[in-house]
Order: sequence, then C-alpha cells, then structure tokens
Amino acid sequence: MKNPFTALKKDKLVLIDLFKEELRDIYGAEQQLAEALPRMKEAATSQDLALAFEDHLQVTQDQIKRLEKVFELLNEKPDSKKCKGVAGLIAEAEEVIKETTEGTATRDVGLIISAQKVEHYEIAAYGSLRQLAMSISSEISALLEETLQEEKETDMLLSNLADMMINADAQKEDQD
Repeated sequence: MKNPFTALKKDKLVLIDLFKEELRDIYGAEQQLAEALPRMKEAATSQDLALAFEDHLQVTQDQIKRLEKVFELLNEKPDSKKCKGVAGLIAEAEEVIKETTEGTATRDVGLIISAQKVEHYEIAAYGSLRQLAMSISSEISALLEETLQEEKETDMLLSNLADMMINADAQKEDQD
C-alpha cells in the first residue's frame, strides 16, 4: 500500500504538505493569541478572568514551543502564516472591548465568549491535526494530543468562570 505522506504530485498539495500547511496556520494562530492575551487580561474586570488569561498566555507559549518540536520532528524550520480565522476572532474580541463599558461583568462575559470561540477553533485544529498525525508519527500525535487537552481544559475553565459568577454578575448589572 502506498503511503499518502510520501507521494509526490506536481503543483498539488499532497497530504503531508497539507499537514505542514495546517501546522503553519495553527503556529501562526498561537503567536497571534500570545499577542492578544495581554490585552484581554488588561480589559478583564474579574481578577479570576484576568488570571485565567495570564495563565493561558504561559500555556500558549508552551504550545508554541511544542509546535516548534513538531516542526523539528518533521525536519522543517518552524514557520508560521497568518491565521485568518483567529485574526477574525481576535478582531471580534477587540470589538467587545470597545463596545462594552470598562469595569463591567458584561465586558467579561463578552471576553469569555470571544476566548471560547478561539478555544473552539484551536480544539478543532488540534483534533484534526492529531488525528492525521497518527499516520505520521506517534510522537507528533502525542504532542498534539497534549495541546488538544490543554485547549479543552481552558474552554472548561472559561465555562466555569462564566457559570459560577461572571454571568450572574452581568445580570445584576442589568437590574441596577
């Protein structure tokens, strides 16, 4: 059986090329997120949310290093491209900051929604890449799985922050 990851086709992306292209995309996404998280932290009203953004910045930096390891295992130079999907989601987060009142739980609700949109994008990207990597390398697959689990944990943390206090605080603001 012919291995789809080693086939060469003229002027067409083969599966391994597509995998590498998607790695460049998520690598760019993580770099974009690393730039955006400090702004989101600064805009947050809740100390818990600000801390979550601060902690996720460290996780994101670790994920960038993990992606660099994946590139190394593929004998590729780490190279990113601008992730249009995450760029759009970050732009939406910036709109939330501009369109909500500073110091309100309503702004925090908007920031959580924005952050979860990014997390869901990343969960989809890492899940797909991890699945594809199972045919390439168990080591690469394991690295991507580790990141996938971190993204799921961050999503759950954001949901818990919203459920346990921030959504209720925003509702109280509406009643005042």
